[in-house]
Amino acid sequence: MTDSPARLNTGSHDRPVSPELSRFMAGDWAASPLPDSARVPAYDVTPARRARLSARFPGERLIVPAGELKVRSNDCDHRFRPHSAYAWLTGLTGEDQAGHVLVMEPSGPHGHEAVLHLRPRSPRADGDGEFYRDRRYGEFWVGRRPDLAEAERLTGIRCAHLDALGSPEGRHATSDAELAAALSELRLVKDAWEVEQLQLAVDHTTAGFEDVVRALPRALAHPRGERWIEGVFGLRARVEGNGTGYETIAASGAHACTLHWIRNDGRLNGQELLLLDAGVETDTLYTADITRTLPLSGRFSPVQRQVYELVLAAQEAGIAALRPGASFGDFHRAGMRVIAEGLSDWGVLKDAEGDLHRRYTLCSSGHMLGLDVHDCAKARAETYLDGVLEEGQVLTVEPGLYLQPDDETLPAELRGIGVRIEDDLVITANGARLMSGALPRTVAGIEEWMGALLEGGRA
Repeated sequence: MTDSPARLNTGSHDRPVSPELSRFMAGDWAASPLPDSARVPAYDVTPARRARLSARFPGERLIVPAGELKVRSNDCDHRFRPHSAYAWLTGLTGEDQAGHVLVMEPSGPHGHEAVLHLRPRSPRADGDGEFYRDRRYGEFWVGRRPDLAEAERLTGIRCAHLDALGSPEGRHATSDAELAAALSELRLVKDAWEVEQLQLAVDHTTAGFEDVVRALPRALAHPRGERWIEGVFGLRARVEGNGTGYETIAASGAHACTLHWIRNDGRLNGQELLLLDAGVETDTLYTADITRTLPLSGRFSPVQRQVYELVLAAQEAGIAALRPGASFGDFHRAGMRVIAEGLSDWGVLKDAEGDLHRRYTLCSSGHMLGLDVHDCAKARAETYLDGVLEEGQVLTVEPGLYLQPDDETLPAELRGIGVRIEDDLVITANGARLMSGALPRTVAGIEEWMGALLEGGRA
């Protein structure tokens, strides 16, 4: 006998709920309101952000969704993180924001009223038992959501049930290029609160890099030492914040020549370098983005030092070019000039002119940083890539050399070495402040720092 399709399709492994159980679950629950004083951390700064957006689109309805859950496998979803524009405008950053939508409703001749459409807390006494039956949204499965009144107190935004939203007409942040560009451009200059959050992310990331160095002896002994490194940093990121701001790059040896190496499945060799590119994302969703290239032995070999010091000189030249009014591209051009001249001095290039140095360095030398690791990416070129730097912008400076193991234009001793040095900086009135300066960058500084951490781990 052949089973019917309905019998073969199990669907859910949960058991049916009897009428008796349904009635029993509906009663005898104590009240558990959120504290009246609870507010999102960005409560005081989001009204000004919404006002700036309102001024860009007078009289137009603006729709900014948090985003939807995405299936990872079968009935398991990826961990949810709200869209950065939604988080910036509302201050809501939690995993419970899936499906929620901020609507800026035109109000008066020029202004807007913000209305947050959300899925409120499920009722206990009536309804369909969502609070204990719904695996995606039920409180017993994924945690408590605020009710509408609580959400209004948390955010200072008028709240309405998601079911009341319907399909409103208006500019939609995920499909309207002009609105998407505006939402990026409004975030180019960080307010003081945002800079504080980014500094917090940098400080936690610094601690994570220290954790990694202390863990090197155990990582070196493991057949997947790169994954050990990734896990150690990930622990710090989850303990101190929301997690990592992007997939950690723990690239040893020739893996460092792959710019976005996230497989992290290699064994560590004590005679090679480790390129660690990692950042902690705070609970408010601001991320650091720092790279250090470390000698796994604790000391650079002569050829490793040669490559590292050229990249460091390029980074120093780039940092020196940062100031308000400078072209965004100036720091990249300054760093690449140093790289090209160095490659020429080594005899790898005939001269420093042209763009042939890009065979060995490939990508741009930095980007804006904030709620996204590559922040403000929808901004128009004239306001970002072709624009000028302004006080309050936060960006990375990250030149690198990626000397591929099979590149026959290189002498054998240089092949398979990858070096990137990346730091986070905020533009100030007179130049730039190095936010990640607690992590050493010089050869001597790194060797001394690693030695102290490794010695402390043996104590």
